Amino acid sequence: MIVRKQTDGSLLLINQSDHAKLSGILAAHWGNGRFMVPEPRESVIMAAALHDCGWYSYETRPIYDLERKAPPHFPQTPLDAQQLAAFQHGIDWLWNIDPYAGLLISRHRTGLWRSRYGSVAYPVGGSARALSPEVEAFIAMNEQRQEAALACLDRARFLVNYQLLQMLDLMSLFICTSDPGEDRLEHVPVSYGGDGKEGVVMTMAAQGDGRIKVTPFPFDRPAVETSFVYRHLPAEDFASQEDFRRAYFGAAPKVKSFIFV
Repeated sequence: MIVRKQTDGSLLLINQSDHAKLSGILAAHWGNGRFMVPEPRESVIMAAALHDCGWYSYETRPIYDLERKAPPHFPQTPLDAQQLAAFQHGIDWLWNIDPYAGLLISRHRTGLWRSRYGSVAYPVGGSARALSPEVEAFIAMNEQRQEAALACLDRARFLVNYQLLQMLDLMSLFICTSDPGEDRLEHVPVSYGGDGKEGVVMTMAAQGDGRIKVTPFPFDRPAVETSFVYRHLPAEDFASQEDFRRAYFGAAPKVKSFIFV
């Protein structure tokens, strides 16, 4: 869950699965005279829209930190056996529907603990915490499965698609994790001629009216409308997990929209 504490102490909460759906919208419109159209297109779009499906289980019972008086922001969510099982279930679920999309989100999940495998030059990412033996075992098992699947695929093309998925994830996070200002992405792929670790610098700048100016522009139409669903909880010290969840599920979902231009 993306947790944004407001200046008045209230909480703006965005499910990871809702942030991912925004990535899917961007994927569906990616590609023009300068940027390649994703291929296989449906699989890449599916992976972008569902890359955080491993959080569905958590979102049915979100945690409230009684000491911090807030739910944990997603990088601080405990990586216990239950959450690792949920990640695996999400990977397996999508893999059974579309093996290529499943392979992409498997690589995305392990890559979040492996600095995105060097596919993004900026922003620099990486695991913010030491990884337990259980997480390392999860990574090793899934990387072995990934390598077996890649033996039958165009590896170079897959690595570019994985790189593209990282960019779509980061573009969505740009507007979901805080009020957008200015930022950039380095090594955004423009073709399948690369190795998944090269590309152009892309800047994103909020225009103050809900528009985000993207340069160079990667989409198939002059403006792409996007949105995410969130819940806004007033400042309150909840006495228990149950009280927090009651308030969370009782809060009417709202929608915030942006337009990439």
